[in-house]
Amino acid sequence: MSVWPAWEVREDAKATRWYGVRLDFTDGARVEALAVVAEGRVSVEDVRAQPALSFADLTELADWIEGPLFEACGLEAEAGDPDGADEVGTVAGPRRARPAWPRGIEGRWLVAQEYRAAQEDGVDPVLAVMCATGRSRRGSLRLISRARDAGFLTPRHARH
Repeated sequence: MSVWPAWEVREDAKATRWYGVRLDFTDGARVEALAVVAEGRVSVEDVRAQPALSFADLTELADWIEGPLFEACGLEAEAGDPDGADEVGTVAGPRRARPAWPRGIEGRWLVAQEYRAAQEDGVDPVLAVMCATGRSRRGSLRLISRARDAGFLTPRHARH
């Protein structure tokens, strides 16, 4: 992970600092962010990720970068686990930006389950598959199509 200062704004005795952050993962995924450190807190203003981050990973992003950001600006991050088991700000092990999703017939069956559950709950089934798989709308539609082809979902249009 690399952190570099972007700019700083001082107002009276307070300073707000913006930092560029880049995380590179072993699976080829990458995340670039613009983070703000102000009054001992980290906020994320802009994120670009390839492939897209899942909602779960997006919520963890500030935790991943907090320690290195505070270190870069000379502040101390709050301790995580009291016995030191989890270090704040580190990306533990090979982390995927997109959740691992089973391939083949098992993945198609799980897509169908997500799709049907969303339909029963009255929410957008494509969005539900997007959230579950971490894929784009187009990628999720492709997965849904494969689940239909495998017979796990009914055909989209009846042909006359």
